Parts: sequence; structure tokens; C-alpha cells
Amino acid sequence: MADLNPIAKRIHQISPEPVELTLNDGTTAVFHITGAEFFQQEFQAEGIRKDDDADYRFITSTDNESILVGRKGVDESEWTMIGTVVEVNRDGS
Repeated sequence: MADLNPIAKRIHQISPEPVELTLNDGTTAVFHITGAEFFQQEFQAEGIRKDDDADYRFITSTDNESILVGRKGVDESEWTMIGTVVEVNRDGS
């Protein structure tokens, strides 16, 4: 069996404590992750951003190389892919 995605492992280890994520577009924000779990190699989690009312989803890409981030605003009915997670840290605030 292939290794678990290291970014997903780090998110899983830190949650449910707040986690600071940096996305591939340079955005850095603090998220409160809920329901972080693995299904064999596949990772799935949901969360909210500290400074935003939207819902967020985090899943592994098909090749297990990336953690994809989806966002659904309060007034939106569809999820929008906003990027990938490139760095994970404990929230230091």
C-alpha cells in the first residue's frame, strides 16, 4: 500500500485544534477542521475558516499527490475548487 499524503497526515494529526493552511495561490488562513478521516489512502475533511462564513472541504487528489480545497459560500449551492494545500502548521495565534 502506498504512503498516506504527508499534508493530509499533518492536518489529521493537528485537528481538531485550529490549523494554519497555505494554499498554492499564497493564501494563508486558519481553519477549524472537523471530520478528518482516511479511507485507506484517501483523505477527506470538512471545516470552516476563522475569518469566513463559507464551508470548506479537503480531499486527496486522484493520484494522492495533492490536497484539494473546495469552498461553498453561504449563498452558493455549488462547491468551487479554490486550490491545493501546500503547507500545514499549528495555529500560533
